[in-house]
Amino acid sequence: MESQAATACHELLLRLAGRLPDRQLWRFRDWLAAGALDALAGTLPLTLLRERVGITVAESMLLNTALLDAGADPGLLNSVPWVDELDDLDYTFTPESPERVNTGDSVAVVLGAVLHGRPEVVDVRGSWRQHRSGTGPATRVVLVTSVADAARLAGELQRVLRALGTYEPGVEVMPEGIDLPPYHERALAASEPLLPGVITYRRQLVPR
Repeated sequence: MESQAATACHELLLRLAGRLPDRQLWRFRDWLAAGALDALAGTLPLTLLRERVGITVAESMLLNTALLDAGADPGLLNSVPWVDELDDLDYTFTPESPERVNTGDSVAVVLGAVLHGRPEVVDVRGSWRQHRSGTGPATRVVLVTSVADAARLAGELQRVLRALGTYEPGVEVMPEGIDLPPYHERALAASEPLLPGVITYRRQLVPR
């Protein structure tokens, strides 16, 4: 079972999806899956400051719960700016790749083998993310709902996707029942089941 600090850190990293660059977010999740909270304690607050990412009061509480006991500098934690509300998303989501490239079969087959018989996995879906300006490549987002070990599972699936050639994998493992950020709500609303045979459901989303 994950510690309270690891659970808080995983939720914080979920909430930073779409706000931190993918190249940083996947690595932070990899460190968390490996139990390296001390590395995150020394790096994540500095990254938030450098990238000028403001956080909500609730996210600040998660940041402190996750990293204070792991050795984070309290002054740095308090220096991360607060925001009253988050800016609108920079991304849109679609069920299929906007580039109309069929690259899903190998991913689905391998993920199906990795996740087969995992009792903690409730739902596996996929969507495609693109910057709302229409520039840049589309990014596949794998959306997994799990009842346990979300941080560990995220790290494992990221490594699988990197082995398949995705350098900056988009893997969002959401604990069942969590209050989802807008990023995940919209990704789920535009998603399709990724793995046949896994019990899937579409959340009842509140329009924003």
